[in-house]
Amino acid sequence: MSLLEVSPFYEKKMQCLLCKEHFPTTRIRSRQVRVAEHDSDFRPIYINEEINPLLYNVAVCPHCGFASTEDFSPYFAPGTKEMIEKNITSQWHSRSFGSIRTKEEAIESYKLAYLSANFKKEKYLTMAGMMLRIAWIYREAEDDSNEKRYLRISRDLYIHSFSEGDHVGTQMSETRVQYMIAELSWRIRDREEAIRNFSRVIESQKRSTEPHLIELAKDRWQEIRGENSKSNK
Repeated sequence: MSLLEVSPFYEKKMQCLLCKEHFPTTRIRSRQVRVAEHDSDFRPIYINEEINPLLYNVAVCPHCGFASTEDFSPYFAPGTKEMIEKNITSQWHSRSFGSIRTKEEAIESYKLAYLSANFKKEKYLTMAGMMLRIAWIYREAEDDSNEKRYLRISRDLYIHSFSEGDHVGTQMSETRVQYMIAELSWRIRDREEAIRNFSRVIESQKRSTEPHLIELAKDRWQEIRGENSKSNK
């Protein structure tokens, strides 16, 4: 890299939500990120695989082991801090995730964030997003079995989010949550759940403000019908 070139990576100072200690974590400059296209479950495919923001979504506190994303609430319900300290901090051996990350380190950071979110009682929606990103990283690594495993976990969490309504007040609309349930179900070959939810998405088209989702759902619906007609021949 020449002196005139700006590194895509920069160091961001964080304060742990749990222990309040300060620590650095690596981020990627948004202007350096180039997306070529998106998969049908919205995984971004980056032009330069080395500049992958997915690997840096989670900040891991080296002091106490609490891991979080920007979707975490600063609020801790009564008793949740004690649960985190008992189940994570007491077993934590200080280490840093603050530098350039491998895919394996990124996956580990998401798993730590999921544990932290679970004990903290974060939204199902937040946890679904983290599990989906693990699946995406495995997809990039062409690890099909682990991708499917985490797609299923993510799908089940989206179902909980929909039934509990914890997506209300977030950037995720009801239609988008239903689309994610349908799309992930289709990817893990749960046809019944996929058909049920794609139907719901298509039925919402008159009141939906997301026509792109409706079109994606219609495309998938045609694909499912095509497979059904082939299997019936």
